[in-house]
Amino acid sequence: MREPVMGRQDAARRRATRAGRFVRLMGGVMSGLLALAAAGCQRTDAPITTLDDAATARIGVMAGSSGEQIVLERFPKADIKTFDDVMDAVAAIRAGQLDAVVTAFPGALQVTKKNLDLTLVAEPLTAENTAVAVRPGDTALLAAVNVALDSLRRDGTLSAMKTRWFKPDLSPYNEPDIPPSPTGEPLTIGVSATREPFSFVDGDGRITGHDGELARRLGALLHRPVVFANSKFMALIPALQSGKIDMVVTGMSDTPERRKRVAFSTTYYENAQRMMVSKPGGATGALGLDANNAAAPSWLEGIGASIQSNLIQEQRYLLLLDGLQTTVLIALLSTLFGTLLGALVCALRMSEHRLLSRVAMGYIAVLRGTPVVVLLMLVFYVVFASVNISPVVVAVLAFGMNFAAYVAEIFRTGIEGIDRGQTEAGLSMGFTKVATFTHIVLPQTVQRVLPVYKGEFISLVKMTSIVGYIAVQDLTKASDIIRSRTFDAFFPLVLVAILYFLIAWVLTRALDALERRTDPRQRRQARSTA
Repeated sequence: MREPVMGRQDAARRRATRAGRFVRLMGGVMSGLLALAAAGCQRTDAPITTLDDAATARIGVMAGSSGEQIVLERFPKADIKTFDDVMDAVAAIRAGQLDAVVTAFPGALQVTKKNLDLTLVAEPLTAENTAVAVRPGDTALLAAVNVALDSLRRDGTLSAMKTRWFKPDLSPYNEPDIPPSPTGEPLTIGVSATREPFSFVDGDGRITGHDGELARRLGALLHRPVVFANSKFMALIPALQSGKIDMVVTGMSDTPERRKRVAFSTTYYENAQRMMVSKPGGATGALGLDANNAAAPSWLEGIGASIQSNLIQEQRYLLLLDGLQTTVLIALLSTLFGTLLGALVCALRMSEHRLLSRVAMGYIAVLRGTPVVVLLMLVFYVVFASVNISPVVVAVLAFGMNFAAYVAEIFRTGIEGIDRGQTEAGLSMGFTKVATFTHIVLPQTVQRVLPVYKGEFISLVKMTSIVGYIAVQDLTKASDIIRSRTFDAFFPLVLVAILYFLIAWVLTRALDALERRTDPRQRRQARSTA
């Protein structure tokens, strides 16, 4: 009996040695990653007080904005990083990952008012003309917009709007009541409502701000009720070109490059790109407090303040609840559609007809090789460009098509893993091909593919976070809206991560229950214990 015991001890020592080596290896890898991250987050030694100081700095800009092109031309040696939204860049500079952020002056001013550790470089980068964008061929609408803007300019409305929204203090906004037109064809206006004070979402869920008010005034003067389409800034011009929206009113600058693709109205606001930097010696804080002037709050006080500003104030938790509902709806419908479509593609892929098999193989190759965000925008802005269809339906179709490509291969692998002799035995017993597949092959296939299927399902749930590109207000978009008002870089993101985890956990538990019901061993155990 001694030798087997010694053998088990030797085996245990070898496993412990291998485990120790693995732990040391992973520790070395993590140390290296942390060192690289720390090196990447080091700030420039000298503070940035002039534009010349930023020649080699890390500068954040919003993708597709005029500020991006200006920075590329003005600072060719700088490390330029693009973000989908300017608030992502603000979060990065406050986390020490950027040295400067360039954006339009009203937005930059608003950020620095709410974040006392940030300040503006005195010298503006450039002066720009902000205008309404329409499709190049829509000359009638462009002429009507120009007439309306001229009327608002002459009666002093534009000047009063500038005073009302672009304020030097943090006093509450007060948008006047503008009755919508009761009749007329709806006027769909594209906005990126995460850019206070140009356009943002208030506590009632309304799109407001300087450009929100301007959009409503244009709708009233044109005798058309206004419908807002809130999407990513970089997706607005594709939406306009495809006919999904009629115009863009969201602080868009009239630039020569954009003029090649859209037509601009007369100027309604003279804007300037400004650079935001950290104050010399100022400390970055989650609540936007300057460590030189205010005592740092305790951890509990910080959490309480974050809950108050991100959830309770203006009932912002309602945005998250609406976004959660949209995310779950898209995930479930996409899974159902993708599973059914994947089964069909799998049947074609395994068909003895060569043409059908090759069509299915091509579908799988194309859909698996196309990024989901590209597929989503192609379906919405190209395939359904001339169709008045809900963006949620388009999201379900796009995600379902992508999911089907992976599900088809999962199903095929599971079916081919079943011994062919079982099919032949079923046929020899008098079963039809359909009955053999239904009663013999399918139950075993389901049991085999469910673990892999669950992994793809979780990936689908996480992929739904990109639907903001087609103006769907999901969970991630709700987080962006909240961050655009509170400038809290930490709390909304962590909260959304937790919510996504809960969605995936609940839905995965449902699939686990299905897996147990399809496991014959667990069914036999359940019957024996009953």
